[in-house]
Amino acid sequence: MDVSNAPEVRVVPPGGGESVDIPGFGAVFKLHSRDNGGQVAIVEHPFAVGTITMPHRHTREDEHSIVLAGEIGFRSDADEVVLGPGGYITKPRGQMHAMWNAGTVPGRIVEVITPGGFENYFRELSELFTAVEPPTGVSIRDTAEFGELAARYGLTYGTPDWLDDIVARHGLRHPRATAD
Repeated sequence: MDVSNAPEVRVVPPGGGESVDIPGFGAVFKLHSRDNGGQVAIVEHPFAVGTITMPHRHTREDEHSIVLAGEIGFRSDADEVVLGPGGYITKPRGQMHAMWNAGTVPGRIVEVITPGGFENYFRELSELFTAVEPPTGVSIRDTAEFGELAARYGLTYGTPDWLDDIVARHGLRHPRATAD
């Protein structure tokens, strides 16, 4: 067995990893794809109460989520589920999906991204929220910079017909709200 291309051992202690802030939804980097030939990335996401991600579709990677804390809802095309700690879901590339905190306490998931590389999107997104100040009444999600970032990572965002229902049922802050 040839192990010459094997990745090095990487250790991240409990609570460790570099983190970035994204409103309502952060990212803590646990395993960078640069450390394993681009095969996989692992990111931990905390979810504030009332938070939903903007529905989006990946063209390059699959995401595998494991709930660590709270109750996290997932919608991927026609499939919807709310999972507690230990629950697991795969969101295949090509499907419009969103995730949200479906409970009354902060939630947390681990996201395994295959292939890796997409973890860098979260860093750039955090930087975008800090650097770009959209005009009053305009969401950062409607800026050219946001669209360019999404395009670089093969993402498309949308407003599927199921979004308003999920927001209403779970009492969430709508991702199209202008106050980012």
